[in-house]
Amino acid sequence: MLTDAFAAIADPHRRHLLEELRRGPKTVSELAVGLPVSRPAVSQHLKVLLDAGLVSAKSSGTRRIYSVSDDGFMKLNLWLDQFWHA
Repeated sequence: MLTDAFAAIADPHRRHLLEELRRGPKTVSELAVGLPVSRPAVSQHLKVLLDAGLVSAKSSGTRRIYSVSDDGFMKLNLWLDQFWHA
């Protein structure tokens, strides 16, 4: 199920995760540092971002490494750009 990207970034915890991932790929444990939510909650937030196409994940042994998805943000950027050129 795809999640609307704007709904996904409406949550401040998800925006924080995206800001952290902008600095480079990270695991759930690394992302949970500094957030007032549990690791399972971070995983749930990441699932929403994955469903919206804003992040991607790859397996590395028993860990999943998350990173920002350029394609997902390109779609948001193209949609927003139409308002700047009106």
